[in-house]
Amino acid sequence: MTQTNQSPPLSQAAQRFLSRKDFKHFINGKSTPALSGKTFATYDPSSGAVLARLAEGEAEDIDHAVSCARAAFEGSWSRWTPYERQALLYRIHDVIDRNFEELAHIETMDMGAPISRTANYKPFVLKVILFFASQCGSVAGETLPNGFTGTMTMSLKAPVGVVGGIIPWNGPLPSQWWVLGGVLAAGCTAVLKPSEEASLSILRTVELLHEAGLPEGVINVVSGYGGTAGAALARHAGVDRIAFTGSTATGRKVIEASTSNIKRLQLELGGKSPNIIFADADLDKAVPAAGMGVFGNSGQVCYAGTRVFVQRPILEEFYARLVAFTKTIRVGVGFDPGTQLGPLISARQLDRVMGYVKLGSEEGARLIHGGERLGGSLAAGYFVSPTIFAGVENGMRIAQEEIFGPVVSVIPFDTIEEAIGLGNQIEYGLGGAVWTRNISTALTVVNGIHTGVMWVNCYGVIDPLVGFGGTKMSGYGAKGGRAHLDAYLYTKTVYIDL
Repeated sequence: MTQTNQSPPLSQAAQRFLSRKDFKHFINGKSTPALSGKTFATYDPSSGAVLARLAEGEAEDIDHAVSCARAAFEGSWSRWTPYERQALLYRIHDVIDRNFEELAHIETMDMGAPISRTANYKPFVLKVILFFASQCGSVAGETLPNGFTGTMTMSLKAPVGVVGGIIPWNGPLPSQWWVLGGVLAAGCTAVLKPSEEASLSILRTVELLHEAGLPEGVINVVSGYGGTAGAALARHAGVDRIAFTGSTATGRKVIEASTSNIKRLQLELGGKSPNIIFADADLDKAVPAAGMGVFGNSGQVCYAGTRVFVQRPILEEFYARLVAFTKTIRVGVGFDPGTQLGPLISARQLDRVMGYVKLGSEEGARLIHGGERLGGSLAAGYFVSPTIFAGVENGMRIAQEEIFGPVVSVIPFDTIEEAIGLGNQIEYGLGGAVWTRNISTALTVVNGIHTGVMWVNCYGVIDPLVGFGGTKMSGYGAKGGRAHLDAYLYTKTVYIDL
């Protein structure tokens, strides 16, 4: 592992945006201060320095934004045809395409991910926009048989109304599109509450949406803390649906708040995904994929493969290869093009990760690489070295609890049945993978692991045409695929007396 440090070569557009220093909500097409006048600081995780100040939204700001979203939903937006919404999404695609460098630079400054990662969000984000554009004309009901004479029956699909989107800090630039795409394709409106840790790329995106011709009030953004603004959005009686990505603990609170008006929910929650590597696997591919399946985005990925199960005959070779690979990873500030891992999002997250590193050793796991906060030129930021624990038992807390940092637990197994059993001994069910040259082994594991998505001889591949989702304590509801748009619609049954 090497360290890098380089001053940020910000694009002129990103410099102009960030030079504002004070950012307000974006409600009804306008930059709007918090009604209380309160603001709070957001930090550059690479240096710990204050990056900007944001409007601190509270319940009254959420109420204002929801009222504007409701007025837009019931106003002229409701008369837009599928073709008009599709054309809007195509214009948005082009605007986002032209301005993506600025968005990537803002994201790197705000949440620390390397520019090599944020710039590479571009093809994925553009695919998601095109996917939802393609869905605008697919909304359809059906004619239905019935048991009456002289009666015709049918079903219609209609937009659910106002959607609340609570966006995570670990990748807001791509994450917001799982909400925005469904809202715009279905004809809903939305209030977004970005994480207090990383709001800036979302605030800039909503400005660009209006440059593309988005009507006022259709998409609104309220910044603030989860316990105030987020909670107010989740319980607001004027919100018909919540899309939430975040921790399982917060997901429970969202579920409880949704009972205020029996909201529909889409929840992507925590994960502790099994990555199962058999003795016949191609280790030249499996080792780096397993490493980056955990270390990518500094471990701040819901479906990170943080439990790596390795068949015992190749265990020692795997340890050696994984350590050797990890030593090649470059950790540093995001604007160095060679940086592969940036900082953790905050001092609080750094403390959490280092607490688990200490716990792993106390539990009896063997630390074979990393496990330290990085100093030197990176000392002011929230950097931690990629960390490998060997000799982990599946019941240890480091193997059961979501750390959300670059920490991997390597766990040995002997048989297919044992691998499946260990893989399922967890409360989460978001992701998982299997590495083998034997198709029978691969499909046995795919069928046996209780999780929302499985990868075979790869890790972390996501396409909006296919989509993904979770099960167990990892939540429910689809992201992508045909089921995604259905969640932004409700079914209306019609009886006609002929």
